[in-house]
Amino acid sequence: MGRVYFNARRETHTVDGAYTVKNSDSGKVFMLSSTGGACEITLPTLSGTVAGDNLSEEGLYYKFIVEEDTPAGIITIAAGSAIIDMVMKDIGGDASNSTADTAVSNILIGTATKQGDYVNLFHDGTSWYGECLSSTNNSITTS
Repeated sequence: MGRVYFNARRETHTVDGAYTVKNSDSGKVFMLSSTGGACEITLPTLSGTVAGDNLSEEGLYYKFIVEEDTPAGIITIAAGSAIIDMVMKDIGGDASNSTADTAVSNILIGTATKQGDYVNLFHDGTSWYGECLSSTNNSITTS
């Protein structure tokens, strides 16, 4: 009986400025740099298409990792009119920025974040769900 080999590595994409995420980016890991200052990352619309990308929005998954210690500007992950339900944990287990029962439109990755802090986002075809882990209290917030 033979072994089955497959490539389990994730495709990564460095973001150092404005970027519009596509459905076809699902599964990618986005490394957030922001050396140029504040920027906005726009999530796909809930209509199912973004710039000719007509892949299904059910099962979309993106990971955003802070690559640069203390980014030069706030990085906004914007869902537009869509809403995101977030579960967040900061250093020491502080979950005060979680948005249970109060969904938000934006995730704000502040200038106090540290390398390795991250946000995972998942779309089930209807809603965005997210989880966040940060090593600095209140460095990742929402609006």
